[in-house]
Amino acid sequence: MEQKKPTATYTDIELVIFDCDGVLIDSEILCKSVLISMLQDLGVKIDGDYFDRHFLGKSYDSAKAQIAEDFDISLPVAFRDDYLTALLAVFAEELAPTNGLEDLLHRLVLPKCIATSSHPERVAFSLKTTALDSIFNSDITTSAEVTRGKPAPDIFLLAAKKMGVLPEKCLVIEDSDAGIIGALSAGMKVVKYTGASHFEGKQSNSFGEVPVINSWCALPELYPTLFDDYNRGR
Repeated sequence: MEQKKPTATYTDIELVIFDCDGVLIDSEILCKSVLISMLQDLGVKIDGDYFDRHFLGKSYDSAKAQIAEDFDISLPVAFRDDYLTALLAVFAEELAPTNGLEDLLHRLVLPKCIATSSHPERVAFSLKTTALDSIFNSDITTSAEVTRGKPAPDIFLLAAKKMGVLPEKCLVIEDSDAGIIGALSAGMKVVKYTGASHFEGKQSNSFGEVPVINSWCALPELYPTLFDDYNRGR
């Protein structure tokens, strides 16, 4: 896919906000497999495309409401905990950072944080499992901290506030439509990342002027001033 170029300079960026699942960690393909299997046990049959349309980037409560609307079934009270238990068991064996991420993060010269729809326990486990916890420390905002999850802008606005940066000085890296809509609504600049496994073999449309990258090596090409190799060369 031909990558779109930004139409303005981005030298005013002071914070990079990363989504977690499907951006920092290659997890969405694992989430999809576990959830489809568990829903099938309840008689709810969905496919990968349904997951991508309705669940990608959204909170558990949003997914639960979507299932109730489409299949007229209320998920059992224990389903969330059972899903988390099953998912973390798979994460422990198979979860990895997205390809090239760690090098990119070490080259990034700006403050960075995470804004994710995932459950806090799941985020903590994911970051520890992939050794990303020491890179982000406690600079994490989850959907548990806001009333409205993605595609509302709330989680991004809160993340920026916690980091002491104005929304218009933030760059968000997202993989989901819900996240992109939320970040744009927050008045932030956005890049869509499509390098994780759940995008393999798929075409991904962007939102207007939102650039699309399918590997981390493309981000410094779009925003060179954010990385140490640019600053060393000045």
